[in-house]
Amino acid sequence: MSVIVELTIPSAAFELGQILRVEEPTQLTLETMVPLGGRPTPFVRIRNDARETFESSVREHPSVNDITLVNTHEDETLYALDWDPSEASLLRRILDLDAVLLSAAGTADTWGLELRFPSHEALSAFQDFYLHEDIDVSIERIYNPTKPDAGPWYGLTSPQRETLRAAVKGGYYSLPRQIATQELADSFGISDQAVTERLRRGISTLVQNTLLVDELDE
Repeated sequence: MSVIVELTIPSAAFELGQILRVEEPTQLTLETMVPLGGRPTPFVRIRNDARETFESSVREHPSVNDITLVNTHEDETLYALDWDPSEASLLRRILDLDAVLLSAAGTADTWGLELRFPSHEALSAFQDFYLHEDIDVSIERIYNPTKPDAGPWYGLTSPQRETLRAAVKGGYYSLPRQIATQELADSFGISDQAVTERLRRGISTLVQNTLLVDELDE
């Protein structure tokens, strides 16, 4: 049975934190991570007006092949990062254990990660790794996503939670509909297809981890 872990880690101890260096009060959010050509490709959203210095700093890192501007929306900019994670990195160990990085947000000092491990054994192997490597990881919460009373998010990623919340509050599911798909997409700086897919996956995850829990256990 899978298990979700929320943790914090110093930016200097996390490879993406080393690459995506920022200064206060700039914040970074990992929008998603897509496996392309066998490599995890992060889409990173940066807040504040530190775009030029941020791009220059990232390109100087030896593991980075390129950083591409995807779009901008108000004071936020979305980038795609083409990089080669090292074999000894924390992120590589996470991927090797078949864990999924659900969300990540960072500042100059720390990053908060939300990880889903396929089993408690995989989580134990991850803990053995960071203890052996003397990486300062602080576990904030551990819960089973298939039990509704185990946590408030039921396996939803941060983007899915934000989009579902905005959709309901904006009247997306009202009759008549009070906000169009394109308007909802524009508020997140993504395409209408992307926002529809995010809602679809979010609803599917929410139903599986709430209404279908008994059936999945059987």
